[in-house]
Amino acid sequence: MAVPKKRMSNSKTAMRRAQWDKMPAPTLSTCKNCGEALRPHRICGNCGHYAGKEIIAGLQPDAAASSES
Repeated sequence: MAVPKKRMSNSKTAMRRAQWDKMPAPTLSTCKNCGEALRPHRICGNCGHYAGKEIIAGLQPDAAASSES
């Protein structure tokens, strides 16, 4: 198991920890079917489409189906 030879100074520890908040925000793309923002290469959670194809059927209820009941 790796064990450090010397103690890391407070300034070196602080410099390492200072990089934590500099992580970039995740990249978002838009769904081509409904326009919802989503992470790239993932199925849209709103309509169930990916790359122009319906992967999960029936995620977004139709307006006609909701007016019948």
